[in-house]
Amino acid sequence: MTKHVLLLLIGKRKDTAVQVQKILTAWGCIIKTRLGIHDGVLENCSDAGLWILELHGKPEDMSELARKLALLEGVHSQLVELHVD
Repeated sequence: MTKHVLLLLIGKRKDTAVQVQKILTAWGCIIKTRLGIHDGVLENCSDAGLWILELHGKPEDMSELARKLALLEGVHSQLVELHVD
């Protein structure tokens, strides 16, 4: 079994959230699971965030999604392929 996970670290969440959301919506058909985590709540909301995306579909589509997100300032992405026998 193989799983593909895209990790996103967003350093300026308040500045890039709308752009990230637009890209994720455009590529929504290859996103199976989506988890967003940031520190703080209410008035102590953090400007950094971690997103974990479980992807499925064509490897070239997954790579393109990771590339498009990494083009945004303050966004780092890493596509991880995990194998289990």
